[in-house]
Amino acid sequence: MRTEQEFASAPGAQDRLVIVVADGSFGDGKRLVEHFDGVELRFGDLSDVGALADLTAGASAVVVTLQPLRAAHIAAFAPSVRVIGRAGVGVDTIDLEAAEAAGITVVNQPGYGTREVASHAVALLLALQRRLCGLDDYVRRGWSGPPVLAPMKPLDELVVGLVGGGRIGRATAEMLRGLVGTILVYDPASPAVPDDVEPVLDLKNLLGRSDVVSLHLPLTPQTTGMVDGAFLAMMSPGALLVNVSRGGLVDEDALVAALDSGHIGGAALDVFPIEPLPQTSPLLKAKNTLFTPHCASYSERSVWRLASWTVADTIAWLRSDTIEFGNIVVRGAR
Repeated sequence: MRTEQEFASAPGAQDRLVIVVADGSFGDGKRLVEHFDGVELRFGDLSDVGALADLTAGASAVVVTLQPLRAAHIAAFAPSVRVIGRAGVGVDTIDLEAAEAAGITVVNQPGYGTREVASHAVALLLALQRRLCGLDDYVRRGWSGPPVLAPMKPLDELVVGLVGGGRIGRATAEMLRGLVGTILVYDPASPAVPDDVEPVLDLKNLLGRSDVVSLHLPLTPQTTGMVDGAFLAMMSPGALLVNVSRGGLVDEDALVAALDSGHIGGAALDVFPIEPLPQTSPLLKAKNTLFTPHCASYSERSVWRLASWTVADTIAWLRSDTIEFGNIVVRGAR
């Protein structure tokens, strides 16, 4: 990564940049402040629309993780704001049309935690398929009664269907090679797949053949709620579902019904439509479930990448209209 001193030689570097970072995005932010010495990182609450004009006054960029930026937030930004850095992959929390209309560029970081998310998907798959949570509970209860082991196919006979063959889907496939029997990938964009992975052109075909279905899709109007009753009905009886992508992909009521009926053998979820997951959610009482708190991308490496790459890209865009690490989602005119 280029240092701030290297950025300082770029055109316009004589002007001290101000970047507003949403509170709670990167812990205490101390390391980030020290790393980008010479740039003012102004931490603040971006949820209060009425306070945004003052908070962003003189700022050239705004950086967020999962904090929503709706049209009202973007309209309230000071006119000096040229770029929004989304520290993460999905951009469903940002009103992209409002950003484009305002001339603001939006940059995200799809590559910062690819292997972490893929490994989390594999870990959830293995824990669910090997019934680790139930077996742990069985031991803690004093080995009381027969342990619930069946049904449990051997891993080397397992058919895993990946819905989505992008960066994370491909990384998941690579990790599963040699571990499971067959890997299928469905993706309408038809990306290249790793060796020994079978591309499937029809989603119904993949769902009907798979012992485990793992979701690796962005949340878009087309994918929102796609895992509904019809989707689940097409899955093999007793099949497992893994989701490390976006909670909004899944119709939770339909999933609960499929779990309780036994048609779906279990679900492992890292993401939910509402986070934190409400204590009233019927998912908490559904059969054979395993949950983690939207942490699939976490590692010490990925946390630093996410923070430093996002800030570095906002600086690079402001000084050269280019970025080094991420992806330009919206190219603004400001």
